[in-house]
Amino acid sequence: MSATAERTNTITHFIGGKQKSSTGAREQDVYNPATGKVTGQLQLAGRADIDEAVAVAKTAAESWSQSSLTKRTKILFSLREKLVARTEEMAAVITAEHGKVLDDAKGEIGRALEAVEFACGIVEHLKGEYSSQVSTGIDVYSFREPLGVVAGITPFNFPVMVPMWMAPMAIATGNAFILKPSERDPSAALMLAELWQEAGLPDGVFNVLQGDKEAVDGLLKHEDVDGISFVGSTPIAKYIHETATAHGKRVQALGGAKNHAVVLPDADIDAAAEHLNAAAFGAAGERCMAISVAVAVGEAADELADKLRERANNVVVAEGTHADSDMGPLITPQARDRVKRIIGEAEADGATLVTDGRDLVVKGNEGGFFVGPTLIDHVKTDMSAYKEEIFGPVLVIVRVANLDEAIRVINENPYGNGTGIFTSSGAFARQFQRAVKVGMVGVNIPIPVPVAWHSFGGWNDSLFGDLHVNGPDSMHFYTRNKVVTQRWPEPARASGASFSFPTHD
Repeated sequence: MSATAERTNTITHFIGGKQKSSTGAREQDVYNPATGKVTGQLQLAGRADIDEAVAVAKTAAESWSQSSLTKRTKILFSLREKLVARTEEMAAVITAEHGKVLDDAKGEIGRALEAVEFACGIVEHLKGEYSSQVSTGIDVYSFREPLGVVAGITPFNFPVMVPMWMAPMAIATGNAFILKPSERDPSAALMLAELWQEAGLPDGVFNVLQGDKEAVDGLLKHEDVDGISFVGSTPIAKYIHETATAHGKRVQALGGAKNHAVVLPDADIDAAAEHLNAAAFGAAGERCMAISVAVAVGEAADELADKLRERANNVVVAEGTHADSDMGPLITPQARDRVKRIIGEAEADGATLVTDGRDLVVKGNEGGFFVGPTLIDHVKTDMSAYKEEIFGPVLVIVRVANLDEAIRVINENPYGNGTGIFTSSGAFARQFQRAVKVGMVGVNIPIPVPVAWHSFGGWNDSLFGDLHVNGPDSMHFYTRNKVVTQRWPEPARASGASFSFPTHD
């Protein structure tokens, strides 16, 4: 155990309705990123743990898939109430291991609640189709059945929201679910498991498998895992998709992002700057929907840069539990160092550092993994500050002459996750939303994360697979269609069998 530890606890798996220690000896430190101190020891899954989790889930899926929709809905409603009741406690767990401020953590739980509420309507979502008398005495109907065992491999930046964009719909549709959370902030997953159990979910339907690449690869290749949902970086999303599909699994893999927000001269520049400041620096920029590029059009550029500088300098950076904190630390020292490296490269490449957060020290938290809000102007599209997904509190300004050039810049970027436009013109907004090759678009909204009854996902290198996560797409992802053609002939009546291909007469 690290000598820097203040207080540590052992973080285990949750398999078959109870916490379970690993069969192996591998462990990993879990940190409070605001202090840099070790707070937990995470047990990492080995082959035996993976096999046990999948076997337990497979057995549970056999009975759970036959449970009534009424029973599933009752459990989902109960889960929602338990999430509401323990929001404060869960937010504190998130902040302690991720570092985001408490209000941000509560907001994440609020989005998780939306997903549960959507899943509560499973009776409506799973209604099939029926065609009567397609041929004489023959009816055809369809319904959707669960896949079986599905796994969610989720990122550190939303340890509750992203798993809850997956698990409620997977479970509501009759599957058993294995959550492999990030090893950076794993404790929230165990709390979710407790809430599912308290809500009445049968043992084995929701399981938590802690681990690293060994656990991921074990799930991707296991013959009894039927589907994989993933959110993370683009290189890993591509690997997840290729590996899991090669092993016969259904896959949705959401990758990285480089989200642009276009600001036109006719926009309310004060409002645009206010929203971009929050969208860039909230959660220290560790959001796949964070705005990392402000595309300033024409004469809007100078005014926007000035107003963004003012606001960036007023962002309060502190530990997430601090009452006035706007932004907390980055997740690891490696993440901090990477952000600092990219800022330095931008400066060397000739960009203008309007605000520089590399030397920020938070008093009382000198060991924390902090970088202050950083605003970089006159960035070119060939600079690493533009090309890389920074995933930190860095906002770059790219200057263009007109809206057409702004759209071209966005469409030439390999990502296509989210984008926004600030304008007072409905015509410009309509041109933009139809022309950009991006999956989620905001109009005078910087972070266009849709509500739970619309699915979440990007285009291009931001998504591998056909279906998005959450909402209606999840219902289709976690089920497959079955079509029945039936006839009930009257007794002693000729069957009318034919050697010819059936026709509908």
